[in-house]
Order: sequence, then C-alpha cells, then structure tokens
Amino acid sequence: MRRQALLASIALLVLLAGCLGPLQTTSSPAAATDAEGTTLSTTGTGSVDAEADLAIVSVAVVATADSADAARGQVATDVERMRTALREAGVPDDAVTTASFAVFPEYDYTDGERTERGFRAVHAFRIETEPARAGEVVDVAVGNGASEVQGVSFTLTDETRAALRAQAIERAVTAARTDADAMAETVGLSVTGVETMSTAGGFTPVERFDVAESAADGARTSFEPGPVRVSVTVQVTYRAA
Repeated sequence: MRRQALLASIALLVLLAGCLGPLQTTSSPAAATDAEGTTLSTTGTGSVDAEADLAIVSVAVVATADSADAARGQVATDVERMRTALREAGVPDDAVTTASFAVFPEYDYTDGERTERGFRAVHAFRIETEPARAGEVVDVAVGNGASEVQGVSFTLTDETRAALRAQAIERAVTAARTDADAMAETVGLSVTGVETMSTAGGFTPVERFDVAESAADGARTSFEPGPVRVSVTVQVTYRAA
C-alpha cells in the first residue's frame, strides 16, 4: 500500500510540474520571437519620376483589294515608301521593326448571308525615336503610306530605367528600415541585421493615343509627354535584440 501511495504521489507531482510550466505566446504578423531572437517584417516603397527619353510610335500600313495577293502587294509598296521616307528623315532602320502582319478576307453580311467583298492586308510597325521627334515621325509615316496611328507611348530606355530603379530601391529600403527602427524602439529593441529581403515593382509609361493635332490643313503633330514613374516595393525581415 505504501509503495502504491508513493507512486501516486510522484505521478501527481509530475502532472503539476507540467501545468506550472511557462505559457506559450502568439506572435503578431510584424514581429516574431524564436530561439534565435526577434524578427521584424516591414514593407517599404520608393519611387522616382523622370522625363521620358524614349518614344514608341505604333503605325500600320493597310490596303484592301479584290485578292489577297493584290492587297499584300499594295501594302509592300506603301511600306517601302514609308521606310524610305523615315530613313531620309534620319530614323535608322533598326529603329523600325515589324509588330504584326496579316492578310485576311472581308465580308458583307446582308439578310443573314455572308458575301466576300475583298481582302485586307495590315503591316504594323513599332518605331522608336526621341520624345521630341515623336510628332515628326507620325507625320512622316502618315504622309508616306501609313494608314493608321495605333498609339504613341513615352517611356524609358533600359539604361535609364535601370539607374532610376536603383534609386527607387534605395528609397524603399530606407523607408523599410525607418519603420523597423520605430517598431523595435517601441518594444525596447534595436535592429541588429537583415534576415531576408525581396523586391518587386516596375515603371509606368506615359501613353498618348490622340493625334488629332495633325490636322488636314498641314499642321504638325505635337505631343506633351508627362513624367515616367519608376516604383519599387521591398519586403524586409530584420533581426532585433
């Protein structure tokens, strides 16, 4: 009996020891504590505005004819005329590239019946130039074979975009660190290092689709592009102690 009473007492003491152990705590999304210390997660955004240094003019040469070959041939003739004019205006050949090409039939629909009425050929181009010359390029292209102006956008060259992105990242990281320091100070800690870091973001081109300025009376097309913004968001997890 004494032996059984002794064993029961030991079991009770073990059970009480488990109940009196340390309580577990839950961490917030912004701060967590583990065996290696506390981590703080922050997000920072940085942006830089700059004037566009690249214009992209999208035009198309369009022709209709009774046969597919005739439509294609007319487009080819007009394309050669347009490219020659652009070349003479100082636009290099490698700045003029094909965006798309298609030849397809056109139909009339009357009383529920479909009647073929010819073929349409479309050769679309992407023309890169300086922003200040965008209006001139539109006028040269339209005056020498281009039938449609599908859009004009003002953006950044790869080199400029990379430089501005680096500045935006620097601003975003600074913003993230400022928040992390404030969070750490609030709970009596100091940031000691970086656990993880990631980034995302891009740039916003300025687009203009209205080319009504190129009036039939011979007025020149002109544009007033706005700034291009490069924005970056960084997510950083810091160590704190």
